[in-house]
Amino acid sequence: MCEGSQGSAEGCRCQGSRMRGFVQPRLLLQLLKKPAHGYELMEALGAAADDPTPDPGTLYRTLRALEEDGLVRSAWETGESGPARRVYELTDQGIEFLHAWAASIRGTRAQLDRFLAEYEQQFQIKTGG
Repeated sequence: MCEGSQGSAEGCRCQGSRMRGFVQPRLLLQLLKKPAHGYELMEALGAAADDPTPDPGTLYRTLRALEEDGLVRSAWETGESGPARRVYELTDQGIEFLHAWAASIRGTRAQLDRFLAEYEQQFQIKTGG
């Protein structure tokens, strides 16, 4: 059964609660707020209870790919204590890409709203209420 119908995602095939690949825009938005190192980004992405926190491997692979695409840049930062950390920041190209993500998400939201309106209309007709 699905999470929305029985409170458990076990056996669910609809994947309705998962947005694959959504880690990219979430990372870009965090980096728009301020440059950060990987652990800070992990904490920020995990702060919202309903947003899944990516595993560290996914996070760092995504950051590396974003950097290769010129959307973020990084530099080593050495502090007074502790090891050096790589700090990531958004580039101008990354800001443009974030704008494109937002436009895409708006389009998806409009499609989902239309689907749900039609679904709810059909459900009311079939149940008579």
